[in-house]
Amino acid sequence: MAAFVAKQMVGNKLNAVKGAVGGDDGDGDDKEKEEEAERERQEAIREAEERRKEKHRKMEEEREKMRQEIRDKYNIKKKEEVQEMPPPEPDNPLMRKKKTPEELAREAEAEDQDDFTKLKNSIETQVNELKSQIESKCSLQ
Repeated sequence: MAAFVAKQMVGNKLNAVKGAVGGDDGDGDDKEKEEEAERERQEAIREAEERRKEKHRKMEEEREKMRQEIRDKYNIKKKEEVQEMPPPEPDNPLMRKKKTPEELAREAEAEDQDDFTKLKNSIETQVNELKSQIESKCSLQ
């Protein structure tokens, strides 16, 4: 609605400027008048936008006041701001986010530590321990 009113105001101002123009005085005057009309139009649009924003700000303040009264009445705690989840990665691999070196290192380490590798490492450590125990008990002469 505010946009419609702003357009009407601008249209009225433009018509007034066009009506004020007499005969052809020259191209310079026409350009100046058009520039002035454009500045006035932009100013009217800006003012209408500011009024709209102020109206919505006041409405939101009133709503928040009512919400707070309801919270107080029923002893409800105000919810904390919800953390936004990062957007899912696109299907196109060319459009995905580049990984940092730390992320790449973590992924490589995770790949190294799969179940089979973990089992293999634990067996190797046990074999080495047994080998060292046997060598310590047996002495070669």
